[in-house]
Amino acid sequence: MTATLVSLISILVGILGANIYGILYKKYSYGIVGNTIAGVFGSIFLIKSFGRLGFRPNNIIINGEIYIKPFMINIIVSIIGGFTALIFLKIAQKKLNTSFLK
Repeated sequence: MTATLVSLISILVGILGANIYGILYKKYSYGIVGNTIAGVFGSIFLIKSFGRLGFRPNNIIINGEIYIKPFMINIIVSIIGGFTALIFLKIAQKKLNTSFLK
């Protein structure tokens, strides 16, 4: 497994987190396409921010060996980033009083 694969898995988990959150809470949903876009950007933003603490994909894969604890933290942060982006978009939509992404 390479660091690139870990990054792609993190983005995919962020997409899944945003879409599942959108299904569970309809008032935060922007449809499949909107939730997917929010999940991508939310997970990337939070992983980049949280990765400064040592949970970057390069720190998860060392010498071709995967370390499970940092990988699981990376996955959890990706899920949180996905649904946090939906919440942020809803707050921004209310502040701007517009209906973007829908």
